[in-house]
Amino acid sequence: MAKLQVELEGLGVTDAYEVCEDAILSVWIGLVVTFRDGFYRWQEGVVKRRHLGTDPVGCAIRVARRYAELRADVPPWWDELAKTLRGGAAEHYP
Repeated sequence: MAKLQVELEGLGVTDAYEVCEDAILSVWIGLVVTFRDGFYRWQEGVVKRRHLGTDPVGCAIRVARRYAELRADVPPWWDELAKTLRGGAAEHYP
């Protein structure tokens, strides 16, 4: 996960952080990456994807691309999820 985080930072995703002792990388609210069974697995809402664990660079590219898409066009489910996870303070923070 550390290698993936470094690759994401190189692609401009600087606000990702580790959760649960390196088990989960939170890229953006609702977009998380885990590593298990030799695969990076990321989930965004109900959408789930995976990428070979031997290719953190390729995974970072795919996750960074999706992160940019989400930030450019915030999905309708984000507001409710943000309020649930962060409370009212997140109301105007995409």
